[in-house]
Amino acid sequence: MPDNKKTIEPLDAGFDEVARKMISPATPLINKNKALETVSGQSPATPKQLKLDLGIEVERVVGGIEMGVLENGIPYLTQRGLAEMTGAARRSIQEITEEWQEAQTTDVWRGRMLYFRDYLSKADFDEPRLFIEITKDGSPHYAYPDMVCMAMVEYFAFEAQRTNETAITNFRNLARYGLQKFIYDALGYVPEDPWKLFNARVSLLKDSVPAGYFSVFKESTGLVVDLINAGLPVNQHTIPDGSVGGTWGRHWTAQNLAAKYGERIEYPHYYPPEYPQSASNPQKANAYPNQAWPEFQDWFRSVYLRTKYPPYILKKAKMLSGGADEARQLAAMYEQKAIEG
Repeated sequence: MPDNKKTIEPLDAGFDEVARKMISPATPLINKNKALETVSGQSPATPKQLKLDLGIEVERVVGGIEMGVLENGIPYLTQRGLAEMTGAARRSIQEITEEWQEAQTTDVWRGRMLYFRDYLSKADFDEPRLFIEITKDGSPHYAYPDMVCMAMVEYFAFEAQRTNETAITNFRNLARYGLQKFIYDALGYVPEDPWKLFNARVSLLKDSVPAGYFSVFKESTGLVVDLINAGLPVNQHTIPDGSVGGTWGRHWTAQNLAAKYGERIEYPHYYPPEYPQSASNPQKANAYPNQAWPEFQDWFRSVYLRTKYPPYILKKAKMLSGGADEARQLAAMYEQKAIEG
């Protein structure tokens, strides 16, 4: 999205002040406009959706708008925040959410769903829900990603039967500034260096394997580099070498490779303090005889990358800003067998 800081003045003010100057929360409306009233206390959208093992990095109310960023970097508005930004009643956001779910299920697109389908398809968004359901404080929490929010703002600014000035003002400001950047700046969120945690593990595990043996962690670093370059957050939720190591270990046992190459040994494996796994350092990891290295390489290329890696990476779709479509693209990196979508 465009990045033009000149759209907000003064830039040296606190961001809450800047946000209030830029974003116009919906104002309470009198009863004769009840259709546009904000319904305080109304429950969030109710359609059932799979919950994601994905936490909230930061969430605040800025300029009257409830917003946040998920652990995978996706900026979002809550349903309440989206209602405020669009100037629409919260129940209207819920109705659109339910209509989208029905259209996705029946593949029957009519009315305003034609607008949302066309708008979101241009952003490669074709998810069964307009929100991401996560768990916050033990309860379901609904996060509308930035592309959905922009579609809503534009709809209530120009396409709805009854448009409103709140949506028009916010659309004009956000079209210049960009909702993602607005949320990032409003919350003081700076995306973490994607290499930070990986480099920390590499430094910590350097020379940790006894002479005459190799580690799965070191041998799978090429895969990790490919995944980071492709945009997958490699962190405590995504540990590719764990997948490789577990699968290779089962192969080692099933094929009785110890009889061919000698026994594997355990060595202390440490996680950096940023990982919750570090609480039980040192971990026990297996090191394999160097004589088995050629067989590992052949297995890794011909078996793991072709048949085991795709299912693993598809399970990580929730960590990617592009969702399942992006996960399928990553799964196709290594000429694997055809994957059922």
